Amino acid sequence: MKQRISVIQADITTLTVDAIVNAANTTLLGGGGVDGAIHRAAGPRLLEECRSLNGCPTGEAKITRGYQLPAKYVIHTPGPIWRGGTNREAELLSNSYRNSLELAVTHDCKTIAFPSISTGVYRFPLELAASIALYTIIDFLNENDTIEQVYIAAFDSVTKEVYQTELETQLP
Repeated sequence: MKQRISVIQADITTLTVDAIVNAANTTLLGGGGVDGAIHRAAGPRLLEECRSLNGCPTGEAKITRGYQLPAKYVIHTPGPIWRGGTNREAELLSNSYRNSLELAVTHDCKTIAFPSISTGVYRFPLELAASIALYTIIDFLNENDTIEQVYIAAFDSVTKEVYQTELETQLP
């Protein structure tokens, strides 16, 4: 199992995988952080396609083509905004990962890369987010062998270290 999950420090927009996951907002029309970077790298046709999707509720996921990205698809999932932990944030974050993985399987993706969803401007605590993300991914991979490789694409060394430590805790 451990070999099917890798934590890397990388710009997610440069990865040659079947799908990258966009930590989107509910409008799917671009924004800051990962979302803005993916929209810029993919080009204007991504925004055109996103407009046709009529947004996406928090914790759910929608898929588009990758356009000018090396990835074939972009899976857009709005993660939860941290409001202290009593507003279903953990459940919604887990749903973002699971629903993204399910869409990837539906579209025959073998490789997928995730950012650290909700830990930027949405302020989800990084250690808790890493724990939820990896638990959900591992649980999904235990049930499904379609996806061959999952990458956690950490934006910085701190995020990479937190996810790597959590991965080693969950899969010693």
